[in-house]
Amino acid sequence: MQIEVLYPEQCNLFGDLGNIRYLKKCLPDAQFISTSLNDVPAFVSGSPDMIYMGACSERSQEKIIKCLKPYGDRLKALIDSGTVVLFTGNAPEVLYKYIEKDNKEHLECLGLFDFYAEQRLFERYNTLVLGRFGEHELVGFKTQFTQVFGDNSSNYFAKVERGSGINKDSMLEGIHVGNCFLTSLVGPLLVMNPYFTEYIMGLLGVSDPECAFREQSLKAYNDRIADFRSCKLVSE
Repeated sequence: MQIEVLYPEQCNLFGDLGNIRYLKKCLPDAQFISTSLNDVPAFVSGSPDMIYMGACSERSQEKIIKCLKPYGDRLKALIDSGTVVLFTGNAPEVLYKYIEKDNKEHLECLGLFDFYAEQRLFERYNTLVLGRFGEHELVGFKTQFTQVFGDNSSNYFAKVERGSGINKDSMLEGIHVGNCFLTSLVGPLLVMNPYFTEYIMGLLGVSDPECAFREQSLKAYNDRIADFRSCKLVSE
């Protein structure tokens, strides 16, 4: 099993690489490939079982868009064929049509999904998110300069109970198409959501998946759900 991590030297904000550290514990026999900005991604000539990218600075985001543009068709083909893809934080915006910057300039992205982001660098938005993916609750945090727009009513990642979805007025978070998961949630999403992690492991072919440190992870998960449900300050 191969898991490609795109640009970990750039996409390491908010503890997002904790997702990969945790996957290494959950999948000790998997091969992890780290692709830097100077590398041709492994998915161009190979077929990794999973591709992951986390949050990065806005300056790095522009570099990454430039690096990935030549490989957009290949990335789309892998998504369409069922490769597991997980992009967190502002990484999904790379795959959208464009990012509208403060000066209204449009930064053209890969255009794989019919969404766009409005970036306002003086308006950081923070919120906790309590939602539901499949049979289980999903918990996480957002801290971002962007709001995402587009119709995800038929392909959202999680239905939100507290917090917000792709923008402040939405209660539908992220995009879920096939085995591709795009979410603005930041940090160690997999550590915080053991059931979702086991779902991903199942998609990767693990039979009867059981995540690492399951007992501790489930306790923290259930405590966080109770905390999020009763917390008075949700967004700021």
